[in-house]
Amino acid sequence: MKHLHSGKVRDLYETPDGLLLMVASDRISAFDHVLEPGIPDKGEILTRLSLWWFEQLEDVVPNHVVSADVPAEFAGRAVLCRPLRMVPVECVARGYLTGSGLVDYRREGAVSGVRLPDGLTDGSRLPEPIFTPSTKAPVGEHDEPMTFEQVAAEVGAEVADRLRRITLEVYSRGAEIALGRGIIVADTKIEIGWDAEGVLTLGDELLTPDSSRFWPLDRWEPGHAQPSFDKQYVRDWLVSPASGWDRASGEAPPRLPDEVVERTRSRYVEAYERITGRRFRD
Repeated sequence: MKHLHSGKVRDLYETPDGLLLMVASDRISAFDHVLEPGIPDKGEILTRLSLWWFEQLEDVVPNHVVSADVPAEFAGRAVLCRPLRMVPVECVARGYLTGSGLVDYRREGAVSGVRLPDGLTDGSRLPEPIFTPSTKAPVGEHDEPMTFEQVAAEVGAEVADRLRRITLEVYSRGAEIALGRGIIVADTKIEIGWDAEGVLTLGDELLTPDSSRFWPLDRWEPGHAQPSFDKQYVRDWLVSPASGWDRASGEAPPRLPDEVVERTRSRYVEAYERITGRRFRD
């Protein structure tokens, strides 16, 4: 196979028959840095969960998966998929206010140009899910918010409207399923591209702890940061006094302590098991 690309988390290869082999590693990133060490079993959890979600949402939008039958050395953490021509936009849906969306709201009263009601706070549920796209920045750089009008200028009004519709449908269906399992999907990012026939198709991963914020429903309490089943735990440690890291310094983050690695893994495993109803493994 031909190695094509290595991103923050995934490695991409081209097979002799023109398919792509997408391998999810145990690498974890935060604040545009790849951290050390990785999270054990993370790649397998992301792959299994994405495959489960692709099945649940295949009636909403087609996906790029061809098969999970992959070479033995990649078993459990890779999928064979159709190549896509990716749209040059990060498609993000938010149903709750937190993270960078909260920062923008506090500054502007809006997120990606979408005006929101006054009085919202960290963790507030939005009146309805919103499409908050961003740029696709190279590795090491930061994605910047885009308005819908900017997306339309980039890809055309018709495609922009379809991207918004698909993103919100994927989010709404996924959030509904997860809520029935006691998990709030606060927001999610999806990757969309055109297949060989020009059909907009889901790629990459779907509704995982890397691409989404997962909160326990029974502990949801707007007004402060929420406990989570995603990599927010890592972000929180990095910006805490315990890490000793100054995000503005330009220096690489410190090595993750064993305790942070173990707790992060347990959160990923719990997210997988609660959402799918399947046992991962001890």
